[in-house]
Amino acid sequence: MSNAPPSPSPLIIPEGFTLHTENTSHILISSKDEAFLNPVQEFNRDLSVACIRTWSEQFDGEKEAKWGQAQERRARRERGGDRKGQKKMKGGVLPIHSDPLVDDSTTDGTRTEHATIESGPSAKGGLAAEDTTMADSTLGPSEGKLKTVGVVPHYHPYKFILLEALSATGLRSIRYAKEIPLVRYVIANDLSSSATAAMKRNIDLNGLGVPTEVKGTDSPQPSTAEEKSRTGSGKVRINEGDACALMYEHRSEKNRVDVVDLDPYGTAAPFIDAAVQCVNDGGLLCVTCTDLSVLATTNYPEKCYSNYGGIPVKAEYCHEAALRLVLNTISTSAGRYGRYIQPLLSLSIDFYVRIFVRIHSAPIEVKKAASKTATYYICAGCQSFYEQPLGRIIEKVHEKSGNVNHQFKTQVGPPVPQRCPECDSPFHVAGPMWSSDIHDHKFVSKVLDHLEEHQELYGTATRMKGMLTVAKEELDTPFYFTPSKIAGFFHSMCPPLDDVASALLHAGHQVSRSHACPGSLKTSGTRQDVHDVFRSWVKKHPVRMDKISEHSPARQLLSKEPRAEANFSRHPQSVTQSSKVKLVRYQQNPTPHWGPGTKADSGTKRKRDDEDAE
Repeated sequence: MSNAPPSPSPLIIPEGFTLHTENTSHILISSKDEAFLNPVQEFNRDLSVACIRTWSEQFDGEKEAKWGQAQERRARRERGGDRKGQKKMKGGVLPIHSDPLVDDSTTDGTRTEHATIESGPSAKGGLAAEDTTMADSTLGPSEGKLKTVGVVPHYHPYKFILLEALSATGLRSIRYAKEIPLVRYVIANDLSSSATAAMKRNIDLNGLGVPTEVKGTDSPQPSTAEEKSRTGSGKVRINEGDACALMYEHRSEKNRVDVVDLDPYGTAAPFIDAAVQCVNDGGLLCVTCTDLSVLATTNYPEKCYSNYGGIPVKAEYCHEAALRLVLNTISTSAGRYGRYIQPLLSLSIDFYVRIFVRIHSAPIEVKKAASKTATYYICAGCQSFYEQPLGRIIEKVHEKSGNVNHQFKTQVGPPVPQRCPECDSPFHVAGPMWSSDIHDHKFVSKVLDHLEEHQELYGTATRMKGMLTVAKEELDTPFYFTPSKIAGFFHSMCPPLDDVASALLHAGHQVSRSHACPGSLKTSGTRQDVHDVFRSWVKKHPVRMDKISEHSPARQLLSKEPRAEANFSRHPQSVTQSSKVKLVRYQQNPTPHWGPGTKADSGTKRKRDDEDAE
């Protein structure tokens, strides 16, 4: 029998509503603007479905591996004659769980099914063949003792719980429930009564109604067979309330959820502390921040500090710095509770950042967070940057045992004098921010593999493939640069991107593209190494010095000789995979005047207006 939700009845669009379809999901959008929806963020939702689905399969694989190890340990104990876990009974020995189909829930969320033999072919609690295999079980002589019960346990895939804290129309939750096979159910929350009304309407439209009560919801429970059929499989459950309060209710270990999705209008900063506490170990936290006017400019440094605990960067690589500021906020929030983050994918997309991190608990890893955090000195003239890590780790290997001991120390500094060694301009300080890896390249490869196999499931698959391919190849070092910007600092002609990449590769440095900016490069070399390439370029393509002001930083840059002559001949590794194939990496204008959109009316103001009109 199929467990798929029943097909919805033919769609009837009520007056005052328009139908919006995205992939297999349909929602009704009211002309009263009762809940916020930005169609441009279909890419965000597609990417989230692919990443959560890939994580869920990986998480389930980890659960299955642990379950298999537990079964092996149990088998070894039984072969060794260890009778622990059994209980004596008059007339024989039975397993602890002797009732038919008792779920033995393990700590990793899987189940082992046990069974006993009952007479007759229609014994209550009969087993499916794939669940257990019974060994030879017979009764003894006249005393009627049960000699043995043989059980072959079967692993059940782990079904996870997802909490979307700010659901608005419910489109994202509906898509998660319909498109991710291992979802047990989704908790869709919103503070606005008009938004929850819209969610209820859209969830019913897609046949995903709530058959059981979720704490805090006022939704009536289905009582008749017809109503149960209408509400469907109950994979989306509505909660109307404060997002932080809901997540704090799930912070105890037994109540935690497996995935939390934060997609607010603006900053996610107020929700991060609650979110990092309510995610299971190894669970996934998905965060969107659309306030790049705060994160990626120095117009509001005080606001950035109050939201994210760091100062933003004023440079062309400000969008990558925005990612690192948000990652540091998540890391420090998690560290307060003995938890640490593992970034899987961190993307700067259009007008927002989207981050996927796993949350784990391990005190030793929390201690390493300081060494993965740094402040940066950013040159106001040539945008050179110098990293100042906050901590350092000393590893000591024991000679006899080979054990590695870690010592955590403060870091020396500052890394530079008061003015830039390259152009003699002053610095501004940015951070602290995350300075370690922002992608897990193995995970990104798995998402790409999933996309190759299920390309038809995503409306923005072409762009997803492009951006994920660049992220897979991207170096983990901060930050990127564009040759055109560096050429502007030198007042020179701009060399081709491939020439710059080849020169850096010939000099022994690694090179990659960056997902965050068209025409950008990342390198393992320093900014001085990049400048040396341009100094060699200028020798072949001279600059008119009479056009450069005496006080221009360009004079300081050009006054230095390159430490080695750059080799601009084509390097075989200068063309990355993302450059070989014509990939759509950066958003084209989908509609006129596209962008973050306008925040929806919460419903409170409209209610007051209606009362005044009466």
